[in-house]
Amino acid sequence: MGIVTLQESIEALSRSPSPERTEANLHLLAEFRAALNRGDIRVAEPAGEQWKTNVWVKQGLILHLVMGLMRELSCDGSAGTFELDTLPPRQFTLQDRVRIPPGGSYIRDGAYLAPGTTCTPPVFVDIGAYIGPNTLLDSHSTVGTCAQIGARVQVSSGTHIGAMMAPPLERLPTIICDEVLIGGNCGIYGGAYIGPRAIIGAGTILTAESRVYDPIKRRLFKSHQGQPLAIPEGAIVVPGARAISKGPMAGSGLMVQAPIIIGYRDELKPEQDLLEELLH
Repeated sequence: MGIVTLQESIEALSRSPSPERTEANLHLLAEFRAALNRGDIRVAEPAGEQWKTNVWVKQGLILHLVMGLMRELSCDGSAGTFELDTLPPRQFTLQDRVRIPPGGSYIRDGAYLAPGTTCTPPVFVDIGAYIGPNTLLDSHSTVGTCAQIGARVQVSSGTHIGAMMAPPLERLPTIICDEVLIGGNCGIYGGAYIGPRAIIGAGTILTAESRVYDPIKRRLFKSHQGQPLAIPEGAIVVPGARAISKGPMAGSGLMVQAPIIIGYRDELKPEQDLLEELLH
């Protein structure tokens, strides 16, 4: 089925108030997942200097939840695992050129992992995720539904890249651009945008509504006009805090989490060990 026909079929099925669980419709969902696996379709994609959301792809993902039935799932011979039968694990071949060593990783069918991707176990990648070539997912990292990750990205241990399926469907998902380095135990959620070559220091939490301050350039980065937080290219972001200055807690000495930009990657000198220090 061509992409145009696939889109038309998904949109038609999504308009139904109660999509029927027929053999033909289940086959349509399987074709949809196969197109996601190949990278032929994706939830969001670059459009010039901006990104656009492909709403019909999100609609297709939602159909998997609506039409699925709970079944016992056994990938390795073990029992007692239950999942919707419309969300099976993805089956890889050597030709996919994706490294998945043994150790408990789970990648759902309908997730695109480009050649050169390495998954250090255990990792979890959800349906609708897109991961570019030569990207590393280190142990205990997770990539949620719809998340878009570029090429040559390092996602360190214990980091969570959040999903984005909440309405409105036009909202952009979490986007991690090319050559971003993300330290251990970070969380990037809610459709936040991380620009190319940025460095996110270990333990940093970013959401679409976060406020990130650059004290050097005296700039505040936050969501505006319906657009989520966007971390600029090459920015080095680390955890920070600021005192509560308004309301009943003002002057109490309490602080709230507030990530800060401490510099930019192009400003680093070759002999600096800042990168290694930030990632671990």
